[in-house]
Amino acid sequence: MKTSLISTLAASRLLCALMAVAGLGATLSACAPILLGSALVGGGLVASDRRTSGAQLEDEGIELRSSSRIRDALDDRAHVNVTSYNRQVLITGEAPTEQDKQKIGDIVSRVENVRSVVNELGVMGNATLTQRSSDSLVTGRAKAALVDARDLYANAFKVVTERGTTYLMGRVTQREATRATEVVRGVSGVQRLVRSLEIISEEELQRIAAPATTPAPVTSAPTSDATATPVK
Repeated sequence: MKTSLISTLAASRLLCALMAVAGLGATLSACAPILLGSALVGGGLVASDRRTSGAQLEDEGIELRSSSRIRDALDDRAHVNVTSYNRQVLITGEAPTEQDKQKIGDIVSRVENVRSVVNELGVMGNATLTQRSSDSLVTGRAKAALVDARDLYANAFKVVTERGTTYLMGRVTQREATRATEVVRGVSGVQRLVRSLEIISEEELQRIAAPATTPAPVTSAPTSDATATPVK
């Protein structure tokens, strides 16, 4: 009887162990496609970005360093978002005083690798959670509209919305800038549109899109376009 009980317990433990191994295998099998998919998506995004890989890393560093230094200087007195694209930095959010707004702009301008700063901080109290949620919704709509526009490459644009004002950043041709302006102005919730774009020539766009083995044509330096357009 005792031997039978021991055998039964051993069999139960073996069954549990087998079930655990099977469960672990299923979990790993389920995770593998997710990890692989993420890597492919991440790699695709890097490859499709019109910035160089070095510029993308610089932009991430600029955003992190700027945000850290602003927090050190102002604590929680201001609500500040820092967005960098090809080393051109957009500052949005709210600052309690004009002096704080200028101070934040100076802090960001002194961050390593920053090429230019567009200071769009509002001098006012911090936006409410409801307002920020509304802005996120508008940004999502604008991005979706750019994706739906078949004659635009949505990944060429970065979209930010703050207090109903939508900002467009990116490296685009004049044709793309004009078309994106038309598309985003028609998005529900966009009260004002500000373009902070780096304008490149059609030839430069072809060079960026061409394989690395294709000789690059000689082109003129890109110009900067920063305009505000109210939505009627």
